[in-house]
Amino acid sequence: TFLRGKIFIGDVSYPGGRMGSQPSDALAKRMQDLGLKMGRLKTGTPPRLDGNTIKWDKLDVQPGDDLPTMFSYLNKKPKARQVSCGITHTNAQTHTIIRDNLSKSAMYGGHIEGVGPRYCPSIEDKIVRFSDKDSHQIFLEPEGLDTSTIYPNGISTSLPENVQHEYVRSIFGLEDVKILQPGYAIEYDYVDPRSLTDTLMLKNLEGLFLAGQINGTTGYEEAAAQGLVAGLNAAFYAMEQDPMRFSRTDSYIGVMVDDLIHRGVTEPYRMFTSRAEFRLSMRADNADQRLTQLAIDRNFCSKKRAVVYLDKIERLVAARSAMQSASFTPREIQAAGIKINQDGNRRSVFDILSYPDISIDDVVALWPPINAISPEIAEQVSIDALYVHYIERQSRDQLAIKKDEAHLISEDFNYDSMSGLSNELKAKLKDRRPTNLSQAAKVDGMTPAALMLILAKLKQKNSARAS
Repeated sequence: TFLRGKIFIGDVSYPGGRMGSQPSDALAKRMQDLGLKMGRLKTGTPPRLDGNTIKWDKLDVQPGDDLPTMFSYLNKKPKARQVSCGITHTNAQTHTIIRDNLSKSAMYGGHIEGVGPRYCPSIEDKIVRFSDKDSHQIFLEPEGLDTSTIYPNGISTSLPENVQHEYVRSIFGLEDVKILQPGYAIEYDYVDPRSLTDTLMLKNLEGLFLAGQINGTTGYEEAAAQGLVAGLNAAFYAMEQDPMRFSRTDSYIGVMVDDLIHRGVTEPYRMFTSRAEFRLSMRADNADQRLTQLAIDRNFCSKKRAVVYLDKIERLVAARSAMQSASFTPREIQAAGIKINQDGNRRSVFDILSYPDISIDDVVALWPPINAISPEIAEQVSIDALYVHYIERQSRDQLAIKKDEAHLISEDFNYDSMSGLSNELKAKLKDRRPTNLSQAAKVDGMTPAALMLILAKLKQKNSARAS
């Protein structure tokens, strides 16, 4: 991380990675020497506070969820002690202090050339861009169970240390707070991710895979997801096995990789659900149904996870089948206390659960066997039912994309031989090197006519191979 990193606190700047770490200068130079396209980005972090000096009794509290949702399907409840966050807000005095010192901010003083993330703005950014706001919310997040260090989410900054002390202590509940580490901005190099294939291997240096901040992303989750893609594919490459590819139609990993390698980045990239065309079917509750089978098929799923997953799928299939088999007339449904259109059409329990205002509890009187289904399985089938009509519509779109994805484009595909393509489009296609027709369709300047020419050429090559 932090290729040629440079830390900024007001008008003070020095080489660094995270605070207290060195930048990766030699690696950045090596990447540049390889002739890779590179750029410059920036991100920032808030000051760290001593929780022992915060007036917690004056603040609102944000507790954890009553029923926490686990990240792992292998866990049912948290193993760690749950702790609450505090909530406070900036105020008019805070904003005045920041506004009066904007010229001293590293970003607003013109010391930083890199582009920052639009969706994670600094407090200076917020004061300028949202000047009509009287206050901004701050979450006071404990950094761990055995430390008093607090991360004040919402006040990332590159102002001088003395200004940070002044504006932080103007905030309710933080009047006497001690700053353990000042906030700072950091600027760093990244490799243009359009230099990569969809396995995160460099196009111009076979066998070298890149993942994380080096590809222009920001965030731990984004880095971890890329690490999985690059790590898996590096292993498969070393073992001379087929690569592992993720589709944007059924995984957020696929959306992110597809965005990075075809669109590149103009700011630090973060993964938002809004980036996914098929987000209704890509939910947290069905991540295992979408992806675990891939791991089983490629033999990198643990036996424990495979057993849990296969057992769940078996129970899901049985429960859904039972709910789809049990059907009732509109009169029977209404007699059970469920309001339904009296149109004469029989409806299954699954159909009934597809209505937004009908829950599992509403169905018990109509179909008591639902009580015999474990709560988590019944809930999952209920969620599937709720989304089923929307997903059917999405499935038609998915099939269209899948059909295009079936037409793979080889790395050595000769665009120059195609007289019907413009020189500009040829240059873009040779630079991007899409691996399938779906990706080619997203190249800037691509037209339906040009896409049909490429498809015809692919079919011609496939016919030649077959004969």
